Amino acid sequence: MSGHSKWNSIKHKKATQDAKRGKMFTKIIRELSIAARIGGGDPDTNPRLRQAISEAKGVNMPSDNIKRAILKGTGQLEGVNYEEITYEGYGPGGVAIYVEVLSDNKNRTVSELRYIFSKNNGRIGESGCVAWMFTRKGYIVVEQAKASENELLDVVLEAGADDLREDGSNYEIFTAPESYEEVVNALKEHNIDLAVSNVGYIPQNYVKIEGKVAQQLLRLMEELEDNDDVQHVWANFDIDEEEIAKYSG
Repeated sequence: MSGHSKWNSIKHKKATQDAKRGKMFTKIIRELSIAARIGGGDPDTNPRLRQAISEAKGVNMPSDNIKRAILKGTGQLEGVNYEEITYEGYGPGGVAIYVEVLSDNKNRTVSELRYIFSKNNGRIGESGCVAWMFTRKGYIVVEQAKASENELLDVVLEAGADDLREDGSNYEIFTAPESYEEVVNALKEHNIDLAVSNVGYIPQNYVKIEGKVAQQLLRLMEELEDNDDVQHVWANFDIDEEEIAKYSG
């Protein structure tokens, strides 16, 4: 049991709460802008923008906010120029951590991330030090109470998913990035609720940690994700659901 699905579900619920305070809005607005800048402002031809719009609607972002963010990205409105940066490092217990950032001040961001890593018994490494341990995939979590394994298998494999795994109280579904939207749409068409859905970096192997080290690692993860410049954090930890529940509680 890697515990990833449990941790991602907790993050998703926290993101909804953060949206009420504006923190999640800030992150999604940045993603909307850079997605539009890179791939254009038409979601029909820009999958990354389509996903960002879906996330924005998922936290009830007003349509005017979405439109303004896209127009800033395409240059039709004046806006901040964000840079995409990735940082790699290690957490407690030797856990590999891969961080995606959108920043308008690289020096400020790296200083803040170094501090967060070091205060939580981790360190930032050189570029490429852990990236090889992750593969870019679509990632979907469905609570076991929402669907049976056989039902899920029938739906997701027909839609093009690569794999389905049991993870504690959840099922994890993995897809190629280009198949992600089709699998998500198939699940929604069958009225199966999704606890988490995104395209991200999935570990190829896991590091088992527990006790004090697990609690330190979860604190590091949470502080990284709370940073305004950080968009996503991925790590190859294997922590029992009970440890995660203990930390969250």
